[in-house]
Amino acid sequence: MLSGQDDDAWARHTHPLSVWTRIGLGLPVLILAGWSRVWIGPWWLLAMAAAVLFLWLNPRMTPVPRSTDNWGARAVLGERRWVRTRRSDLPPWHRTVPLVLALGSACGHVAVLYGVVVLDPYWTALGYATGMLCKLWYLDRMVWLDRDMAQNPDA
Repeated sequence: MLSGQDDDAWARHTHPLSVWTRIGLGLPVLILAGWSRVWIGPWWLLAMAAAVLFLWLNPRMTPVPRSTDNWGARAVLGERRWVRTRRSDLPPWHRTVPLVLALGSACGHVAVLYGVVVLDPYWTALGYATGMLCKLWYLDRMVWLDRDMAQNPDA
């Protein structure tokens, strides 16, 4: 979720480069920064700060795209609708599943955090796979939500 983003950051984040670098690099860069404490000692804090800075800069560093007619942009637009719309104003079929998927993604991220803290590659990989599966499924639901609400704003 991009909470706290202004309108310009949301618009820029619909650019495919922003969407796919955030999905593809965001969590792996954080994981690598956490594991780097084994190789670079206390300098891992600098690596972690750089990873967090990347996540903050990511939706701000691309231009507003010429078109939002692609899956990634629709996922971002749907997520924005999800964040800004009261649950009771969402179509009924979009009220529960995204919450369950967000919870699944959060559980995966907790497993990743545990794996990174105790340096366990299995927990790290399991958490990453769980978190990403749920996150991608959630984003696909956001595409569906955006399409449904664009077709019927009163739904």
